[in-house]
Parts: sequence; structure tokens; C-alpha cells
Amino acid sequence: MQETWRWFGPDDSITLQHIRQAGATGIVTALHDIPTGELWPLDAIIARKALIEAQELTWSVVESVPLHNDIKTRTGDYLRHLENYRQTLLNLGQAGIQTVCYNFMPVVDWTRTNLAYTLPNSAQALRFEMTDFVAYDVHMLARSNASQDYSQAQLAIAAERFAQMSAPARELLEQNIIAGLPGGEGSYDRASIRQAISEFTALGTEGYRAHLFAFLRDIMPSAEQAGIKMCIHPDDPPFSLFGLPRVVSTASDAKALLDAVPSSSNGLTLCAGSYGARADNDLVAMVRAFGPSIYFVHLRNIKREPDGSFFESDHLDGDNDMIGLVSALLDEEARRGQREPIPMRPDHGHTLEEEKNKPGLKPGYSYAGRMKSLAELRGLIYALERVRPGVT
Repeated sequence: MQETWRWFGPDDSITLQHIRQAGATGIVTALHDIPTGELWPLDAIIARKALIEAQELTWSVVESVPLHNDIKTRTGDYLRHLENYRQTLLNLGQAGIQTVCYNFMPVVDWTRTNLAYTLPNSAQALRFEMTDFVAYDVHMLARSNASQDYSQAQLAIAAERFAQMSAPARELLEQNIIAGLPGGEGSYDRASIRQAISEFTALGTEGYRAHLFAFLRDIMPSAEQAGIKMCIHPDDPPFSLFGLPRVVSTASDAKALLDAVPSSSNGLTLCAGSYGARADNDLVAMVRAFGPSIYFVHLRNIKREPDGSFFESDHLDGDNDMIGLVSALLDEEARRGQREPIPMRPDHGHTLEEEKNKPGLKPGYSYAGRMKSLAELRGLIYALERVRPGVT
């Protein structure tokens, strides 16, 4: 597998030299300075690629070319945004970049309620706490009919939790949920997120799924022409938030997407933490079922709780069978042959002591925490490769 690292561009406090020293050979990045929906010029892509290659690294995956909400709702200026998206894919292909990770999550991108959850060893992790989310949805956002989406027990616990929160704690919770996270598509205030939620919930799950399939049919000819492999990232978390539709949360969702638009350019990002936040997603079985269509992998682990809460655990110590998952991915890689290594990156590392309160730190994207995770995964992959049949 190819070891890659997410880099947020020239302004990232973690430099390409840092990444090279961590041992990764591939870069996962995007042109973050270009507004969502606008064209990525070929010269800007080539310049960024040259910057990466100057450090003897490879731009392996674009994560991501974000989708404008107009494309997701198929309203407003979506035809212009679609044309920009198609041309961007052609430009990426011309520059020799062949893998694009993207997501189709409505309104909120990956969502957590606590960005500095303290673990027993005092490191900090990302956490999604269901009670806090319900408290925000019902009592702060005051979304219309929000209480209908939760059980009476959930509502009672959330009401008690909200009553105990200080004003600063409430403000921080709102910031964590709707103000935008690293790699996300922007931020909202309370009024704008209510409006956006209303627009997307009106579509319903099947209506929204139809929009995803329509988007894929719109862009797939350009992706094929460019030699681009599109790999969709699952919903994170993989269940409805704010009553919004979720259409990439389960194995059946993944199958429906691949069946709807058959193409070698239509594929998946296997994010172990996102799919794995649902106990009914068998990650090893998903690799066996969808292996040829898995073009990118996020390896991270989580510990689930009965109410839907979870936190990001150590990469080799969580509810996901990381050994079984990596073994299945190595089997798929062997089937493809050595010319097609699967790019993987360690995802959402812990914040260790030396980086706490460091200026510019992006939650989940610390240097030391991800380097620790990469080293653990590297060791696991090496050990599994050594015991594979035919290896001496």
C-alpha cells in the first residue's frame, strides 16, 4: 500500500519536509484557496504538483474537489458549477493526477461535538457525543420538529445536559458542529444552517440519492476521458444528522452507487472510521465485496457506544478489526498486481502533549499523532506482508 499524508497546502504548519521525514511518499491535498464550485486552472494544478515533487513526493490523491450545494440540490447555478467540475477533472488528468476523493454529504461535512476529548493517557481525540448533539439540535438550533427525530429518553437526557452547560460551553459546542472543520466545505451561522437544512430535507433520502446518481452521470464521461478514478467518501457519521438525508452510509448504499453508474471511474473511498461508526457495517466483508472499486483508503479506528456516540481511538485499538481490514486490502492489492498499490492515509491522529495549544493546529491533523498512527499501520502492514503465502 502507498503511504500518503493529508496536506493542507503551503500555509499548512506541517510542511512537505515534515511529511517526507514521517516516511510517507504520497500527498493527499487540494487547491484549498479556490472557492467551491470554481474552476481549477491547469497552471495552478501543475504549480502545486511541482511544489510537491520538488520534495520528492507524489501528489497521489486530490481530497477533494468539493461540490457546490447548487450541484447537490440541482438548483441555482448548478450547470455552471458542473461544467467547472468537468473541466477541473480534465485539467487534473492532463496534469497526471488520477484519483479524486469527494463527498456528497448535505449541509455539514464530517461532524464532531468535541475536538479535544481527553483520553486516559491525556492525549486528545475527536468525539461525537449524541447527547450533546441532540441538546444542540433541539435547544440551541431549535430546528423545526427536531424532537420527532429522537426518543423520549434521548430528549430527557439532552434537556438535562443542556441545562447544565455554561454559556461558553454552549458556544463551543455550536462552533464545533457548524463552524467548519479541516477539509470541510465551509461554515454556517445558526440562521443559514436552518435554511440549508430546510432545502435538503425537502428532497428526502431517495430524492437526494437520485441527485447523487445524476451528478455521477453528468461527470463520468469527463472522468473517464481524463483517466480519473472518482472515489466517494462515506457520510461521517454514517447516520442522519438534523433530519438530513444520508446516502453513502452502508454497504447497500455503496452497492447502489456502483450499480447505478457502472464505470471504472466510479469508485469508493473506504474510510474505516466513517463506515465503522456503524456496527452493522462489516468492513472486511465490504473490501471482499467492493475491492476492485476501492481506490483510496482512510485507516482510522473508533470506539462505539450504544447511543451512537463514538470517539477516535488508537489506530490498532478500537472496534474495527484493523488486522482483518488491512489483510483484506492487501489481498485486493495482490489481485491487482504490484503496479496498482492502494493509497492509504492515517486519519485523525490524536493530539499529543507537545502539540496541545499549538498555534495553527487542525483538530485531528496533528503531526506527532498522525506520525504515531502511520508508524503503527506501517508495522502492521509489514508484519502481514511477511506472513503472506509465498513470502519468505
